[in-house]
Amino acid sequence: MILITLLVLLVLLVLSIPVAATLIMLGLFLDEFFSPFPLSRAMGDVIWSASDSFLLIAIPLFILLGEILVRTGIAKGTYRALESWLSWLPGGLLHANIGTATLFSATSGSSVATAATIGTVALPQGKEMKYDPRLFTGSIAAGGTLGIMIPPSINLIVYGFLTETSIPKLFAAGLVPGLLLALLFMAGTALLCMWRPSLGGPSSSHAWSERISGLRHLLPVLILFGVVVGSIYAGWATPTEAASLGVIGALLIALFMGKLSLRIIVEALDGTMRTTGMIMLIIIASYFLNFVLASTGVTRELTAFLEAAGLGPYATLMLVIALYIVLGFFIETLSLMVITIPIVAPIVIGMGFDPVWFGILLILLIEMALITPPVGLNLYVVQGVRQGGSFNDVMVGAMPYVGFMFLMAILLILFPSLAMFLPNMLG
Repeated sequence: MILITLLVLLVLLVLSIPVAATLIMLGLFLDEFFSPFPLSRAMGDVIWSASDSFLLIAIPLFILLGEILVRTGIAKGTYRALESWLSWLPGGLLHANIGTATLFSATSGSSVATAATIGTVALPQGKEMKYDPRLFTGSIAAGGTLGIMIPPSINLIVYGFLTETSIPKLFAAGLVPGLLLALLFMAGTALLCMWRPSLGGPSSSHAWSERISGLRHLLPVLILFGVVVGSIYAGWATPTEAASLGVIGALLIALFMGKLSLRIIVEALDGTMRTTGMIMLIIIASYFLNFVLASTGVTRELTAFLEAAGLGPYATLMLVIALYIVLGFFIETLSLMVITIPIVAPIVIGMGFDPVWFGILLILLIEMALITPPVGLNLYVVQGVRQGGSFNDVMVGAMPYVGFMFLMAILLILFPSLAMFLPNMLG
């Protein structure tokens, strides 16, 4: 039954059927041929229970926060400020790409929004200064992946919702690995450009007066990060309430900077509704599919298969990592999460691994899927913003960063405290 389920899923995905419809259709197929009971009659109750959660309100609020930042142009000032501080390093503007993506990730919660925003700001400047298009576009695509690791993260909320894991602990656990991954990106970029300078572009230095004056452009992002994350850990707000505070803060900052208009608000709301609708449909459909998988015994078969294989905890973990790497080539990242987490997470956690730590490792694997072809979403986002040139440039340029992510995964496995230090300290 496991093989049939995988084959039907892959066929539906290859046919380019929308993900939510694919999950529902797979559930109905398994119900029709493998269930002695009409499970489809429970669809209404399952859909209601999946969507009736206060926690899920945080998703549209964080999306709206990112939309406001994107459309008010706050990221442009952030990029210029970090360019003045980082462009002296080997690789020049590549470090500004990664640094701006890191800061923007601390407020947007979305990898796609981060990659699109940084691409819009950075690509014209990189083209003007004749940077190699491969590593330049690759750094933007990879930097964008930080949006789902560094809190607040929509994907961490989805993981916490599906596994009933504490969202504040997941946010705390993602901070150090996210920042360390950004440093790995920058160190690796500098080494690559020292080894082969043609991969980067001209480095430049700026006067200290310009650097100091540019710091004011970092304040909006830092203030919003403090409001959202600080209110959670101070115990003043839940993640959902913190997201609403972030939206209010973003509106006030945009108003203060004279960049808020009715058109921007309407566009931000429109983009939020479109993205939220897609995410919620996938989550609801995945809940129904997972209900069918459990009822028809697919989940039990998979668990029994792993137990019969006699693999130890770390061998099972390696198998799970390999599974995510392979599936990441073919399945869009959010879909990959909602399809696999309800099946894989109980198995891994049951072997003694901490659910918070596993959540961070899983998000790292999901980040990898965002920049690996043929369905690496950030690759297409950057190429779309680029509006020209070969798509191969973006794919080739992202490959070194996949290697840096592998290194980060190894560090997380060898040193779990990288993720667990802050959650344990917070209790």
